Amino acid sequence: MKLDPQLLEFAKAMRSNATDAEHLMWQLLRAKRFMNLKFRRQHVIAPYIVDFYCHELGLVIELDGSQHSTEDAIEYDAERTKFLEALGLKVVRYWNHEVLGRTDVMLGDLWNKCFELTKKTSP
Repeated sequence: MKLDPQLLEFAKAMRSNATDAEHLMWQLLRAKRFMNLKFRRQHVIAPYIVDFYCHELGLVIELDGSQHSTEDAIEYDAERTKFLEALGLKVVRYWNHEVLGRTDVMLGDLWNKCFELTKKTSP
């Protein structure tokens, strides 16, 4: 299935307009720095663009700012998560303030989640 060129263009634009939290997270994940796992940022899983994606684990990481706490956003995020989980993906969410202010706690949580997923994917 060919991806929508507009979606790909939008993902590219999002990469160059990253939030502070996305920028920090990318520095932590890029180039297999975290558990030797390959992550992609602003990755298209049509019809959505996810913040970070690890194909090896089927893991999606979403970073949420305060705009995600409105009723509409909560509903949208729930539908999006349901869609991604129906594809067999695991979705984890962190608030921007967790990434920026409690980086070590967030990374510990992510490590535990990735470790659990690696146990499921290895023979």
